Amino acid sequence: MQIVYFPHPALRFKSTEVKRIDANLRAVVRGMFELMYEANGIGLAANQIGLPLRVFTMNLAARPDEADQEFVFINPQITSRKGAEVGEEGCLSLPKLYADVRRPEAVVIEAFDLDGQLFEMDLDELPARVVQHELDHLDGIMFTDKVLDSQRKDVEPVLAVFDRTFAEAQQAGEYPANAEIEQQLKAIASSGSVPDEFLTQSLTTPPVTIPAALLRARSSDGAD
Repeated sequence: MQIVYFPHPALRFKSTEVKRIDANLRAVVRGMFELMYEANGIGLAANQIGLPLRVFTMNLAARPDEADQEFVFINPQITSRKGAEVGEEGCLSLPKLYADVRRPEAVVIEAFDLDGQLFEMDLDELPARVVQHELDHLDGIMFTDKVLDSQRKDVEPVLAVFDRTFAEAQQAGEYPANAEIEQQLKAIASSGSVPDEFLTQSLTTPPVTIPAALLRARSSDGAD
């Protein structure tokens, strides 16, 4: 497993509900936490590893030794939204890019855990922002789709670098073509579960080099 970078097709694929919680899904979730910690993230959606299922992980401490802060959200849905606030966000599929997004300040979210038990969380501030950010991922929405209009002109040149890097890797035969990736996504989505071969696939994310002049410094512990 590996975190995929924009514009990987999985990031625009609307994920389908999990139909079965089994050993494969548990292995994927553990791998997601490991990848998240390795990248210093606090949230990760399954489609960010190329898995089109409605699952995301969160640990606001971003530390594996604080496992009591680990949460797994399976088939999540937000049932209530209140208020609005602007906050900085980033994304592990768009490393080093940060911008401001307006979102509801507080939400109530329902989901199933790895034991198949339904739970509910009433969240505000950063936790609320994180679950909204990750739930957007499951619907094929990137935080860059929602950045403030005043910052869009700063974001677009960075996205262009990711686009170009991805296309060059495909043209060089170093990465699968979109049609092949989309076929795999559809097959997994139709099954609603993690296939055995997903656990053993080897895929290297094309490295992206972004000119420093295009980047802004991170100003807070925003959502990832």
